[in-house]
Parts: sequence; C-alpha cells; structure tokens
Amino acid sequence: MHHASDILLTIFIIFIAAQVGAEIAQRLRLPAVVGEIAAGCMVGPSLLGWLTPGQILPGTPLDVLAEIGVVLLLFSVGLETRLEDLKKVGKSAVLVGVLGVLLPFAAGALWAHGEGFAWVKSLFVAAAFVATSAGITARVLQELGVLQRTESRVILGAAVIDDILAMLLLGVVSSLQGGGSLDMHSLLLTLGGAIGFVAIIGWGGAQVMRRRSNWLDAPASPHSALTLVLALCLGLAWLSTRFGLAAIIGAFLAGMIASETRQRDELEHKTLPLLSFLTPFFFVITGAKINLAELASTHALLALLVVTVIAILSKLLGGFLGALSLGRRSATIVGFGMVPRGEVGVVIASLGLTAGVFSEQIYAIIVAMSLLTAMITPPVLAWLLRERGDTTMAAPDPDI
Repeated sequence: MHHASDILLTIFIIFIAAQVGAEIAQRLRLPAVVGEIAAGCMVGPSLLGWLTPGQILPGTPLDVLAEIGVVLLLFSVGLETRLEDLKKVGKSAVLVGVLGVLLPFAAGALWAHGEGFAWVKSLFVAAAFVATSAGITARVLQELGVLQRTESRVILGAAVIDDILAMLLLGVVSSLQGGGSLDMHSLLLTLGGAIGFVAIIGWGGAQVMRRRSNWLDAPASPHSALTLVLALCLGLAWLSTRFGLAAIIGAFLAGMIASETRQRDELEHKTLPLLSFLTPFFFVITGAKINLAELASTHALLALLVVTVIAILSKLLGGFLGALSLGRRSATIVGFGMVPRGEVGVVIASLGLTAGVFSEQIYAIIVAMSLLTAMITPPVLAWLLRERGDTTMAAPDPDI
C-alpha cells in the first residue's frame, strides 16, 4: 500500500508540474509543450529531484504511463488526418522524409568522427540525429488547430517515412558494432515488412472503415465506438513494434483509419479528456531524462551547442529542400516541423550507452540535444504558422 501511495504522489507531482509549466508557457505565448518539458527538467533528478532516475527508466510505471500518453496523442492526430489528404502530398512527404534522414545522419557522423570516434561508432552516434519526434510536432500543430494544412500533412507523412528509415539505419549501424557483418537480406526483409505494414494497415483499414463503420455501434454500451477504436489503437501500436517501428506509428494509423468512420466527430470529442490527463506525462518525463551534471564543463557545453546547431540545421535543410515545391515559406515550416528529436534520440542514446559505444558525457550531450530541439522548435513553429495569418486555413495544395 505504501508503494502504491508513493506512485500516486509522484503522478500527482508530475501532473501539477505539467499544468503549471503549460500555464506559464501559454502566458508567455509559447506552446504548452515547452512548459511541460521544462517542468520535467525542474522536477527531475538534475534539479529538484522529485523524480529519481530509477522512476523514469524504460519499463517503469511512469515510463509506461508516458508511452500511453504519446500513443493516445498520435491516435488523436490520426483522427484529424484522412488518407486522401496524405496521398495528395505523398511526393513531398517522401522527399522530406528521405532528405531529413540522410543529411542529419551524414552531419552527425562527421561530428562524431571529428570528436575522435572510429567511423563504425560514429555511425551509431549519427543514428541519434536522425529520427523526428512526431509526438512533439503533432502536439504543436494540434494546439494551433492547423492539422488540416498542407504543411502539417507533409510533416505527418514524412514522420512515418522518417521512422521507417531511422529503424533501418539503426539496424545497419547496430550490426556493424563489434565487427559484425551486415546482413542485407535480413535488413531488406525488415524494411519490406515495415513498408508493407504501413501500406496494408493504412490503406486497407481505411477502405474497411468507410464501408463498415456501423459495427462500432453494434455493442449495447453507449461508449462502444470509443472503446473499440481505443482497442484498435493499442493493438496496432503493439503490432507496429513487431515490425520494428515505433508504437506511435501504429497509433497514428489507427486514428487515420477511425477518421474514415461516421463517428469521427464523436470520437474526437470523447478522446479530449483522455488526452488532457495522459499526454502531459510524456512531455514531463521526456524533460526529466536529462542529466545536467554531465554538462557542467565548458567542453561539454560547447559540444552541446555544436551538436544542437548541427541537429537543427541538418534537419531544417532536409525538410526545406524536400518541401520546396510548396514555396519557401511553407518549406521552412515543414523543415522546422521535422527538427524535434525528443524521445527518439533519447532511446537511441540509451542503446549506445548500454552497448558501450560512448561515455556518460556523450550520452548526456545527445539526450540534451534531443530535448533542446524539442523545446526550441515549438515556439519557432508557432510563430511561423501565426505569421502566415489564419492558422485554421489550409494552404493551397500544389499536387491537386
């Protein structure tokens, strides 16, 4: 009972910290997510210590709660995204996804090799520069009410492609550690499985839901539509991990499938209370994972500055070039939308530390870079979108 009460107290602290941080951020005309990540830094092990390192390790109750929060967030984003909308920006999304992986990977490898790493280990470090955190950008786009804009659809489509390519790259560099040989057959099978999963679930599920959404109302419960699509969300989130993808990709696909139903508006309305409660845990715990003690030196801070600049510019350039057909302004929005690394960089850094690829300090630098890109991007993205004028208006689609 004592253990259960401790967990409840910790959940209370995280939730209140998230609300205070979000309120302060919004009063400063910043997205709420910035305040929630900053609140995590405050209550985490580096400052106030109200969250201990052991409480936020992968697999702990708080980490699971955070994972559920981000899964529901991407599900809700999928609810506002139609398959037809993504198909219209498919070419731009592919270009953004590919260039947004290749440029950061190359830049990260060059930096790591310049720091003295062998090329094989440099490639592992570079993998942490690659994958965009769809959860952070999606939250900002959702807050601003611009998920229907062309730029938003390109970002979300590119994030799916980004995750597939990041998974493939991580498989390549992991196999090279310790002198291992590269199994191209296995990698091609993994890549084909991931692409097939996204295509079949996304397209096939949407076709089924368009014709058979009435089955969601078949059970007697008045909440049957919500409970059934939440089951679909959790099931596809798990299934996507079996194909080597992030759970949030499956959750996004589940939301996109559910967006084809006639109960779409009802589902959006009923998921809001769940989002309000669970999503902040993900962002607070993301902020709590940084260890400021490892950055308490001039060399570490300078390295952090260089790494963050490389991470921002390489992703921004990749996204900008990939979306240039939309116009310079829209391409800049897409580029910044792809910048946050968030939890993805943290996970890859953790794998590198466990494998002995790099030291605690390099780990802290990579984690801090991931969190800084997550905090810097939202206010810039919000400013760019507000500068466009009416944020609820969709930009003209060049592919129509």
